[in-house]
Amino acid sequence: MIVEDEPAVARGVQVALEREGYGVNVIMTGEEAVSRFADLAPDLVLLDIRLPGIDGFEVCRQLRRQTRAPILFLTARTDEVDKVVGLEIGADDYLVKPFSVRELTSRVKALLRRAYGELADVQASDTLRRGDLVIDLERRRVTRAGERISLTTTEFDLLRHLAARPGRVFTRSQLLELVRDYDAAIEQDERTINVHISHIRDKVEPDPAQPRYIRTIRGVGYAFAED
Repeated sequence: MIVEDEPAVARGVQVALEREGYGVNVIMTGEEAVSRFADLAPDLVLLDIRLPGIDGFEVCRQLRRQTRAPILFLTARTDEVDKVVGLEIGADDYLVKPFSVRELTSRVKALLRRAYGELADVQASDTLRRGDLVIDLERRRVTRAGERISLTTTEFDLLRHLAARPGRVFTRSQLLELVRDYDAAIEQDERTINVHISHIRDKVEPDPAQPRYIRTIRGVGYAFAED
């Protein structure tokens, strides 16, 4: 689902994705995106920030209440604050206009592959159990003490990657490559990992201020607790 109020941009994105074999629905307003989402049930949302009526941030907030489908922001804004806000409210990635067709399709493919593709690193078990935290790899579900925790696609992938290798320290750069595994030439920002980790902690940690599961290794990155 493309949510974009500029017809020329929407049409260009639609044509590019249809050439790749995707089915595309174009929505022009935030209100319509929210109201039609359940009926369209898209596998991925490309969402502009500047929309008439409710903006892309509010659309993202409302969609996150009903779906964990990947959300990719399309925006003309380059302000770092906007990027961080988008990630904090549940977006999986952002793409700053103008962008190339190759860059767009690479990011779409990467998000869809991570959300719905085969988990190549799953070996003997399809479930990770770390204390009272249970990560169901096949169903992409997380529970703590039996209570369901809702994570975005990016959050789930980061948690799974860390929990599968307790004690191993991953740099922010390594984790960024995991969640943005498309064209290496695309500009990357390691600070986005801090935002994602903070969001994961808010959801899975009994006390986010004193993390039990995801440890910060100062000056290096993050590691999942061994105990």
